Formats: sequence, C-alpha cells, structure tokens
Amino acid sequence: MKEFVAYIVKNLVDNPDKVEIKEVGGTHTIILELSVEKSDIGKIIGKRGKTINAIRTLLMSVASRNGLRVNLEIIEEEEEEEEKK
Repeated sequence: MKEFVAYIVKNLVDNPDKVEIKEVGGTHTIILELSVEKSDIGKIIGKRGKTINAIRTLLMSVASRNGLRVNLEIIEEEEEEEEKK
C-alpha cells in the first residue's frame, strides 16, 4: 500500500524527494500518514479535494481486495507549525 501511494504522489508533486509516507498499522486497518513539501499540498488535495478523494478511492479498492481497511491522512510538518507561532 505504501509503495502504491508513493508512486501516485511522487508523480503529482514538484518535489518527489520530499514525499514521506509513514505506515501505522493494526490487524485489519492501516493508516498512511503522508507528508509533502508545503508548496505541494494543494496539488495533492486538488480542487475541492477531488485528487485526494480519488487517491483514497483507489486505496480502498486495492485494500478491500486484500481484506484490509486503509486511511490516508495528510500531515503538515511540525516545524512549519512552530515557525508560525
């Protein structure tokens, strides 16, 4: 799952080397935490969230074939949040 999301996301963003995906898993549910360069977040979300929803739909389809549930979350960098303060 992680490699599948990495492939899609890296082809959408301007800075593919900054893409990080962390997998937090349980027995039947996997949570994928996606972090990208701040300037690339809009490209991942898309207009009205269409791009991220399409990626999530693809993930759910692949996961259901394997009997799993997958959630994809976009994580903002903590350093960026601290700089705003």
